[in-house]
Amino acid sequence: MTRKIKIDQPKIPQRLEAAEFQAIYNEEDLYLSNCTISHCFVDGDVLDKAGFSQVVFKSVTFTEVSFHRIDLTDVVFENCDLSNADFMGANIHRVEFKDCKMLGINLSESSLRNVLFDHCILNLSAFGFANLRQVRFDDCSLKNADCYECKFTKVSFDQSDLNDVNFFNTPLKGIDLSPAQFERLSVSLEDLAGCEVSKDQAIGFAAMIGLKIKE
Repeated sequence: MTRKIKIDQPKIPQRLEAAEFQAIYNEEDLYLSNCTISHCFVDGDVLDKAGFSQVVFKSVTFTEVSFHRIDLTDVVFENCDLSNADFMGANIHRVEFKDCKMLGINLSESSLRNVLFDHCILNLSAFGFANLRQVRFDDCSLKNADCYECKFTKVSFDQSDLNDVNFFNTPLKGIDLSPAQFERLSVSLEDLAGCEVSKDQAIGFAAMIGLKIKE
């Protein structure tokens, strides 16, 4: 049985005030803390270095938002739609994404620490050049996601669909892919060194290099 990676949970106060997203703006920056934002739409916002601390987002739809270098600390997203959101260069620490739609989200060049993706759709998402430490993908779909030249430390993909994910130049040493499902991956043999796979997955990788498996 695969041992689950321990993730530090977001530190959220028991009582949070309800808030509107349009809160405190300072020039082009936005900072929100200690609140709940729910059942609303955030459309077309472009902000640099936005910050959120001890915030819970519930059923919020983000449309065409660009939050480069966003800082998320102790934040929970529940049933949110973050499809095509641009979070390039984000700093994400103790954050949970639960039952979220995240098609095409851009998390390239981001730093993720103690992050949980639980039952999320991350197809076509971008993680290129990101640094992930203590990150779990539980029952997620990452079809055609781009994880080019990432750094993984204690990352797991439990019961997740990784079909056609790009792992080129991402060393997978110490990563257990056996609980994941995929028919093919884009990955070099060098980056597979030290990676854990199931017997069926090993047969698939053998076929990648032209080996013929006898029954």
